[in-house]
Amino acid sequence: MKYLIVGLGNIGEEYANTRHNIGFMVLDELARRNDLKFDSGRYAFTSSLKHKGKTIELIKPTTYMNLSGKALNYWLQSHKISVENSLTIVDDLALPLGKLRLRMQGSAAGHNGLGNIEETLKSNQYPRLRVGIGDNFPKGRQIEYVLGKFTTAEQTELAFSIDKACEIILSFCTVGAAQTMNFYNSQIQV
Repeated sequence: MKYLIVGLGNIGEEYANTRHNIGFMVLDELARRNDLKFDSGRYAFTSSLKHKGKTIELIKPTTYMNLSGKALNYWLQSHKISVENSLTIVDDLALPLGKLRLRMQGSAAGHNGLGNIEETLKSNQYPRLRVGIGDNFPKGRQIEYVLGKFTTAEQTELAFSIDKACEIILSFCTVGAAQTMNFYNSQIQV
């Protein structure tokens, strides 16, 4: 069985370790834990992980956030993976830092990356893991906030979020979405 895990973010040094790039950060940590490297592929940096008999394709789109659907769709088709066996990792302003929410469908909630995926797939029926980044910014400063780096004070919660996101990915691919949601969504009090 094959799975596609898509970590959303923006390429380029100026975006490294920013709140909007938490999807990249999660996949980088998963790759580090499994001694994997990312290669440059079509529309994405790619890597592949074997875990408990499953093949897990990891991609970090190089299309920038607003065109994430192009990379997701290409790799789903290329690896012949059903959308139900994909998981998109994305930042979420509506959740506090340290909170995560796994869902099988839902609104893009104003997130440009999710909006483009929905537009590309012509559906909002695809699994996503929303990783909270909080909303601690003055009115009108949302863009600066999401493109800003995590503060020193946020590092403990950030490490927790990344660790839990890695666990959730592996659980999603081994025991399935329903069991993973039941366990983690209640455990991390989303």
